[in-house]
Amino acid sequence: MRFLTLLIVIQLWIPPLSAQSPGDLVKTQGIRYAIHKANIGRVIFTSRDIPLSALKPGDFLHHYVLTNKSNLFMTVFMGNSLTNCLHRLAPDWPADSLTRHGGYQFSLYIDHRLVYKSNILGAPYPQIKDTETTINKPLIDNDHEGTWWSQFFWGRFLIHGGDSALTEGSHLLRLEIRPYELLPSGVKEGVLIAAGDLPVSVNRKPKIDLSGVHLTPLQPYDGFGISKDGYDTNKLKQLKGWVEAGVFKHISSIVVIKNGKLLIEEYFNGEDRNSLHDPRSAGKSFASAMTGIAIREGYLKGEDQTLQEFYDLHHYANYTPEKETVRLKDLLTMSSAFDGDDSDGDSPGNEENMYPTDNWVKFTLDLPVSVTRPRDRWHYFTAGAMLMGDILNKSVQGGLEAYADLRLFSPLGIRDYQWPYTPQHVANTAGGIRLKALDFAKFGQLYKNNGVWNGQQIIPAEWVAKTFTKYKALPNRPDEYYGYLFWNKKYHVGDKAYETWYCAGNGGNKIFIFTDQPLVVVLMATAYGLPYAHVQEDRMMEEFILPAVLN
Repeated sequence: MRFLTLLIVIQLWIPPLSAQSPGDLVKTQGIRYAIHKANIGRVIFTSRDIPLSALKPGDFLHHYVLTNKSNLFMTVFMGNSLTNCLHRLAPDWPADSLTRHGGYQFSLYIDHRLVYKSNILGAPYPQIKDTETTINKPLIDNDHEGTWWSQFFWGRFLIHGGDSALTEGSHLLRLEIRPYELLPSGVKEGVLIAAGDLPVSVNRKPKIDLSGVHLTPLQPYDGFGISKDGYDTNKLKQLKGWVEAGVFKHISSIVVIKNGKLLIEEYFNGEDRNSLHDPRSAGKSFASAMTGIAIREGYLKGEDQTLQEFYDLHHYANYTPEKETVRLKDLLTMSSAFDGDDSDGDSPGNEENMYPTDNWVKFTLDLPVSVTRPRDRWHYFTAGAMLMGDILNKSVQGGLEAYADLRLFSPLGIRDYQWPYTPQHVANTAGGIRLKALDFAKFGQLYKNNGVWNGQQIIPAEWVAKTFTKYKALPNRPDEYYGYLFWNKKYHVGDKAYETWYCAGNGGNKIFIFTDQPLVVVLMATAYGLPYAHVQEDRMMEEFILPAVLN
């Protein structure tokens, strides 16, 4: 028995073999296991996370049933480290330059057709690129979504053609991995590092027994009567069944208001009508509402006021007269001159650079102005929305939190809510204000009513009209626009288009106010940071919710 145990250990582990080749730039970890040596150049797939030290050939998948709750992991056996592979592409560059400007290129094929190719930049860490000769990561891990860069690659694959390519039935999935380097002349691709095939049977569209799906009976709620309008209940049952089956993930609530009355109210994943939802950046739109109210009451003169009226900008870094001319309107339309863009990880004003600081206002006002972005071009700038809240806080009576309660929340009958705060304990308009789903619906219905609630003009009607003006076209998003911290787009059902203004936040949190239909729709979700969050809700709207409720 001791001899057998020793033999198994010898088979599982071998002394590190050199993974070096003549001319290598960095030293690697070598090839430490026999299973690695036997599979160099292969990508193998498993249904669970198995450490390399415990991986056996019997764990390799040769066929897999892919459902909405399946997990899929990959192990890549390489003959050398990524940095040394990149060194072949740019022999004169040092290792830190190679890893900063290069990485893995992943290509996914379905049935021998390239569906998605991605040059992965920034992951893994440079030290890992230097030393590791294997990759052991999830493509799908439903219990730990959004943890690894490999999962984001899979999510982008689904968005960029993978979802439509993986139709129900049998397919061949193939993953190819190469190195790439971004040279001054352009992207240079290297030779194949590893590849692997996996036959899959796709079963992602479960058949729902509609007789077993029960819609939630409607109950009265302060501010909303119960609608007597009909709708396609089978459509909604199908949607509810798909949410519960994991076709649509991390959905918390669906609320539909029609003609000012409650038509649909459903909750998922342990939430109910008393749950407070974190809408992330959908909370930015509350800064727009409060700005309109503050202008009406004379605390602000108008959206053409400039920053020099609120801050002595000479006291901040990177002073330029251009900062002084930034208007409130520029903050509301995300088109200020500041060098801040949340979609650009290298932008100095990216929100991720703001959060660790102890003074977010100083962080924002210290930023330089952009010297490359065309003036007045839209750019997503969370710090600007936060700054709008700070301006309100120092302008209105009693500070923003008390003023919002007095002028917005109390008139709407909203009593249970939670502000997040900046480090200076100012109500944070960057996002994250927590409300019940039905109270978010009240906010949406307030705009649908042109600012009126129970006969009271809470937000000026002219401010609602200004807010719902297409000031900025969204780059690379045809026929989509931005108003005053509200978004604009159209959904298509059949051959008809339905325009909506909406609040939007990370994770799939939305408040829709339709312009040509008597509808307000609230979707709350917790798919934070996941690439499918908004895409799946577009499907929900176009394939289920709108077809169910439209006349």
